[in-house]
Amino acid sequence: MNSPSAPGVNDYSPAYQRFVLIMLTIVYAFNFVDRQILVILQEPIKAEMGLSDTQLGLLSGFTFAVVYVTAGIPIAYWADRGNRRNIVSLALAVWSGMTAISGFAQSYTQLLLARLGVGLGEAGGSPPAHSMISDYFPPEQRASALSFYSSGIYIGIIFGFLFGGVIADAFGWRAAFLVVGIPGVLFAIVLRLTVMEPIRGRGDSMDSAAEKPTFRETLAFLKGLRSFWYLALGCAFTAFTSYGNGNFFPSFLIRNHGMSLSEVGMVLALVSGVCGAIGTFLGGFLADRYGIKDKRWYLWIPLIGVAASLPPYLYVLLTENTTLAMVALIVASLTNTLYLGPCIALSHSLVPPAMRALTSAILLFVLNMIGLGMGPFFTGFMSDMLQPEFQDQSLRYAMVITTMMKVFAAAMFFMSAKYLIEDLTRRDQRVGAPQ
Repeated sequence: MNSPSAPGVNDYSPAYQRFVLIMLTIVYAFNFVDRQILVILQEPIKAEMGLSDTQLGLLSGFTFAVVYVTAGIPIAYWADRGNRRNIVSLALAVWSGMTAISGFAQSYTQLLLARLGVGLGEAGGSPPAHSMISDYFPPEQRASALSFYSSGIYIGIIFGFLFGGVIADAFGWRAAFLVVGIPGVLFAIVLRLTVMEPIRGRGDSMDSAAEKPTFRETLAFLKGLRSFWYLALGCAFTAFTSYGNGNFFPSFLIRNHGMSLSEVGMVLALVSGVCGAIGTFLGGFLADRYGIKDKRWYLWIPLIGVAASLPPYLYVLLTENTTLAMVALIVASLTNTLYLGPCIALSHSLVPPAMRALTSAILLFVLNMIGLGMGPFFTGFMSDMLQPEFQDQSLRYAMVITTMMKVFAAAMFFMSAKYLIEDLTRRDQRVGAPQ
């Protein structure tokens, strides 16, 4: 197969486009298997190492997020100039290797350092992959393609919860880290050998694709786009609830519904994982379908989704009926996950092709610093603060408080839609043609 950088090569077959999208989605699934495996294992880890909920929140949230988002920006800047396929394959090998090493940790500090290594590796995953997908697919298909890619989150959750719980019950939590980490290292080699680096700016203005804007120029471009920053905050507050509660949901089901580790893994794999994947893809599909007439649908879909998810999610947390809680969780998972694909696609539409990886990194910086960084820490801290008064119900009420951040998320998406048309006009004037 010819190199995509060779003269005269300006297209890829639909079959190869789909192959690349599937390969990158599998990489993203490994990303979340290795990230979420800690979530399903944190109860036995807590028992062995004598940890508090605050320490668990720091381990799965803030400390991981600091490295993840800080390293993500310079890596994305590199990706806007270098070979994105190579960056993604290297990143996969690093985070998978560090996941396997986590199984050898003998103390909280050692486990924390291993998870920092996972965060460093995962920082090189999504921004380059987002940029590649936007070059493989035309603008009118990007939200669907990016939503398909984003469904890798929930594929990873399915396998992370399912295999993590079963393996931990059978062989212990250390074996679970090894079993999910090693395959990622091997897949990194397969990715490097089978996926081509796409032509940068394919389907867009090639003049803008040829530009090499500096980090400062990209920030200056984004600074004038109010819709982007409101969009980023909407994603962040949605993720605050998703990570804040999601990272403690196995613990909630174990403590408040009496489930075993393997039962929790199977239930969450089927409910949160499958429904989350469907909702994520559906969000991009609906945005591409209705966004043809009005680009604000790329924000109205996330707004509707996050607002519709609030009542069923509160019911999940407050009911004592386990069966009805899982039924309500199906609705909450479908609606809460509509936002990511449309938001990534819209952020790419707001900037020139050569700014896309860095724009994704900045979006993920805001999303993960507030969502992943603060969400689990906040929930764990609130659980510890409420424990003296509410005892075994403290985690339940901490998660209810975290859920109310969805109100702020809906408000941010509304504000982003308010400024979107104005910002798209400004983009066209500055770039010279629609992206």
